[in-house]
Amino acid sequence: MDLNTHPFLTVMAIALVASLLSEIRFGTLRVPVVVWEMMFGILIGPYALGLVRPGGFMQWFGQGPGLAALFFMAGMELDLQKVKGRPLSLAIRGWILSLGLGLAAAAVLHSLPGIQAPMMVGLVLTTTALGTFMPILRDTGNLDSRFGSFVLAAGAAGEFAPVMVVSLVLTRKFGAWQEIALMLAFVVVAVGAALIALGLRPPRVLKLLERTMHSSTQLPVCLSLLLVASFVSLSTAIGFEAVLGAFASGMVVGLASRGQQGKVFRHKMEAICFGFLVPFFFVASGISLDLGSLLLSPKTLLLAPMFLILFLVVRGAPVILYRNDLPGYEQLPFALYSATALPMVVAITDIGVRSGIMPAHMAAAVVGAGLLSVLLFPTIAGVLLERQPPRRPRPR
Repeated sequence: MDLNTHPFLTVMAIALVASLLSEIRFGTLRVPVVVWEMMFGILIGPYALGLVRPGGFMQWFGQGPGLAALFFMAGMELDLQKVKGRPLSLAIRGWILSLGLGLAAAAVLHSLPGIQAPMMVGLVLTTTALGTFMPILRDTGNLDSRFGSFVLAAGAAGEFAPVMVVSLVLTRKFGAWQEIALMLAFVVVAVGAALIALGLRPPRVLKLLERTMHSSTQLPVCLSLLLVASFVSLSTAIGFEAVLGAFASGMVVGLASRGQQGKVFRHKMEAICFGFLVPFFFVASGISLDLGSLLLSPKTLLLAPMFLILFLVVRGAPVILYRNDLPGYEQLPFALYSATALPMVVAITDIGVRSGIMPAHMAAAVVGAGLLSVLLFPTIAGVLLERQPPRRPRPR
């Protein structure tokens, strides 16, 4: 069977197997589903079994709707009510510190032979995969703790800020001042849409949305998907990456669906995105990962552990700002969670490769480091937290 001609069958089969495998614990290690999806993509790709060629519908769908769905859900998960106050303030300051360290790392990398796109790598190092370790925090009971609020805030900063910077860095359509002006205009549109969504709560409208939520019309879902398409189209039309529009639409929909009333709707959107669209992105990313250049070159292969250390340094170093807020035994786990970065790494390096800024072998090394961070950092953090006293509740 030519798997290129059956993309939906291929990806849905991988998504099912990956979901089952993600439920298996190897001692204290539980491999996230996104890692399994990428590994199966690598397995069926041209550098392993060769069952699927890069390109075609599967690649287009993964880099289009799949990537947009990933950033849409990242925006939906950004709950500012949970992290407002000191957690958010420290998270912003911490990400600025990470950006400085990332730029310093880029300067050092620039002086090394064979390192290309150091600025892009420096930006990738500032990312955090909030959506990857949030289920782990929830399962271990740490999500609603004081520790959890600080981790959530740091993760939110590590998702939102890089998206904004990537859209500015990768834009080539207008001049610098025009880009900034367009970015501000886009933010105004997004804020306006959020205010409208929050204020549009007449009883008749709420009853209509609630009634159609359980009918074949699925009006709330259709409205949300239309908003995603509109924001993605707007962001690309003014010269920004589509991921910015997807992330902004996720923030708007997330604000409008907070609370118990939006719980069913949020579950539906999670099912559409994580159950159908997002697997296409990670499977396609695994297929297109240039594993050959990574394994055949010893120098390139050594880059993966180096980038893994840089992830921990760049995103873990801001823990020094938390010395008066987190006890000593929580500081290393905080640094490890902050340095977990696979989904955002895959997304940004994918944009970098497609835009011609980052060579494929560098992207493969950075993604390899991201895979290792997801496999190692949350597991080590969980083991360290299990040996410590019970969590304190989140401050009110």
